Amino acid sequence: MGFPVLTFILLCPTLALLVIMATPASRVSFVRWTAAVSSALSLALSVFVWLGYDAAAGGLQFEEIVPWVPSVGITYHMAVDGYGVALLMLNSLVYFAGVLTMWDLSLRVKEYFAFMILLVIGVYGVFMTQDLFFFFFFYEIAVVPMYPLILIWGSTRKEYAAMKLMLFLLAGSALLFPALLAIYHEAGLGTFSLVALAQHEFTREFQIFVYPFAYVGFGVLAGMFPFHGWSPTGHVAAPSAVSMLHAGVLMKLGAFGVLAVCVRLLPDGAVYWAPIFAGFAAAGVVYGAFVALKQTDFKFVIGFSSVSHMGIVLLGINLGVMGIASADAFNGAVFQMFAHGIMTALFFSTVGFIYDRAHSKTIADFGGLGSQMPRAVSIFIVAGLCGAGLPGLASFWPEMLVFLAAMKTVPFIGVCIIAALVVTALYVLRVFEQAFFGPPNPKWNSLRDLEGWEVFPRALLVAVLLFFGFAPRAMLDLIGSSTNLLAAGF
Repeated sequence: MGFPVLTFILLCPTLALLVIMATPASRVSFVRWTAAVSSALSLALSVFVWLGYDAAAGGLQFEEIVPWVPSVGITYHMAVDGYGVALLMLNSLVYFAGVLTMWDLSLRVKEYFAFMILLVIGVYGVFMTQDLFFFFFFYEIAVVPMYPLILIWGSTRKEYAAMKLMLFLLAGSALLFPALLAIYHEAGLGTFSLVALAQHEFTREFQIFVYPFAYVGFGVLAGMFPFHGWSPTGHVAAPSAVSMLHAGVLMKLGAFGVLAVCVRLLPDGAVYWAPIFAGFAAAGVVYGAFVALKQTDFKFVIGFSSVSHMGIVLLGINLGVMGIASADAFNGAVFQMFAHGIMTALFFSTVGFIYDRAHSKTIADFGGLGSQMPRAVSIFIVAGLCGAGLPGLASFWPEMLVFLAAMKTVPFIGVCIIAALVVTALYVLRVFEQAFFGPPNPKWNSLRDLEGWEVFPRALLVAVLLFFGFAPRAMLDLIGSSTNLLAAGF
């Protein structure tokens, strides 16, 4: 088995959580540094996995298998394919940047970082496990901390947002849990192994019946239209780093679940339902863009933008199972997960900085802010241009791939995507014009811009967007073998 690097990645935040829980609340600096060291180590190990993954060989690598409850077939089975490596890196980058973004937090610092790290542990587990029981276990661990994180440290109707989020996500889990148990029972293999279950051929009737329950169960967390209502509300209410994790990685769990469980285990069901769910995804892309165009709050713009961009992810997955342009569609979907995660983390990190100083998220309250906070505004503009699909930034490539797949598979949907991208450019430019350019508002003359180390986590995210914008092969080569294996079934 060699060095259990995936377990060590999971242990970094787990040990940090235990240390923080045992630390007196008064030792704020120690809590912060514990979280920072944990995130830095996790990031370093994730880079090690990325560099060590043999993309040419593909398949599951860095495997760790330990029987857990043999009587019912539960196994601690950790391994990653190309998709897992990419999303592992995404979580590590957002975790590291999120800790630094909330460095100046003063309210209940110990509890905040404990809940935040618990969420991160769940996300790591989902992206690494190859056991269906642990998949659902880590999935729920990732979801639950969102409620206290918004309720205690949030703003803007935080009680309503926290409750709405939990009701939607619990409803999704209520659909998902029986679907997963049905898959385990129907297979009759006595194991929760995702590898073994993927090799089992379920009856077509069973797949068609179970697939929508699993898809919608995961899709709720992915911001699936029309079950997306919790997401923009949660974005607005959550503190900066929680919004970063919420949009950056938590929504990706839902999309990853669709790929890793629904599509891989129930391919016939995926093909049967793909036209319907592709229609919902396309509607989400267009709807999110048009609603974002009318928003007056920074975070609501980003929140509905996320609905639109996650619609591209779900659309890519559904176009992939239709079998006409599978490689482009699957590559675009996974690449978009990564690019959107980094982009929204950058958005919320910067908006949070502005809000913490101006105590306003209303776009009309600003004007000419670019001359008062040039560094913060410049970073926001990079994220905005990435969201608009500007060539040279990471989002351009996945959006192009999904668009090409749509034009080959369902041309009408491809036209809708182009319309949505035009609207995306409009709302991004509208925010730039109203908030950042023009005569400066004297009210904000005393605002402090990003300084020193505060620039670092945001600059790191900008560098990632630029790197994959100019070197998309680094991502496409990584996920290519996984895509080829998945696409071969359609």
